[in-house]
Amino acid sequence: MIAKALSADRLDPVEEQHKAHERPLFSGLPGDIAISFEFFPPKSEKMEAKLWDAVNELAPLAPDFVSVTYGAGGSTRERTHNTVARLIAEAGIPAAAHLTCVDASKAETQKIAEAYWEAGVRHIVALRGDAGEPGAPFVPHPDGYNNAAELVAGLKEVADFEISVAAYPEVHPDSDCPQSDLDNLKRKIDAGASRAISQFFFSADTFFDFTDRCLAAGIYAPVVPGILPVTNVAQARKFAGQCGAVIPDWMDGLFDGLDERPAARQLVAATVAAELCRRLYAGGVRQFHFYTLNRADLAYAICHMLGRRPKDIAS
Repeated sequence: MIAKALSADRLDPVEEQHKAHERPLFSGLPGDIAISFEFFPPKSEKMEAKLWDAVNELAPLAPDFVSVTYGAGGSTRERTHNTVARLIAEAGIPAAAHLTCVDASKAETQKIAEAYWEAGVRHIVALRGDAGEPGAPFVPHPDGYNNAAELVAGLKEVADFEISVAAYPEVHPDSDCPQSDLDNLKRKIDAGASRAISQFFFSADTFFDFTDRCLAAGIYAPVVPGILPVTNVAQARKFAGQCGAVIPDWMDGLFDGLDERPAARQLVAATVAAELCRRLYAGGVRQFHFYTLNRADLAYAICHMLGRRPKDIAS
């Protein structure tokens, strides 16, 4: 029984369930999805080689963009800039740079944004950011931006950047309630953001409930689901604690006993993430953002199962 009305652009889940029972779950998907990938700047030559292996493997899928993270406290500022500039210059992929409010004045942040624009960056993922110490509260720079909404507005004063912001389907840990979290998201969109990219989650219903609440709150910009293929549950729990996501108990059972079986662990990880994406697709989602952790194999496999192939992309 369907408990709530369907959004206008959402497919009928009953019809999708019939399709799933009548044929293999991933058969016949046309690849009509938009995709993007997130990387983090490498710390060493070995990690840099691994990153570019991932970039070269994923580039033929023609992502709308790739984004590069920005370390806590601005700790990766130079490496983020260099990675983004190289992606644009050498890989020819539209690249988005993460930028935060942490430990920088407005003038310093604007200079960074100007340098990005000069390097060919036209897309920024604007985040409030967190302090370098785990669990430490965010404290604005005395002359800096107080929050992501202010950062978005400031970036728009520098240049006509395309701007993505973060969304939290399971509520940001610093928010006192879901409504205040939604209000904050709306302020970011109203300040000039083009889209929101969600933190990761593991239930399609969680995402759909969130997007319904966004619409009810007057947030009409696209909300793109962020997908994290999990191979290490302990690591995922650490990430989840930082962004308010919930790791379901059943995930521990799936990965139990696979510590010394990397191939099996990869297979389980791809299956879990691909099924989540298929449920989202059945609900009308056509945009996906993958947190790659600088690895291409899982994201590539999931895109492949969703029908996205290099040969489908016009040259």
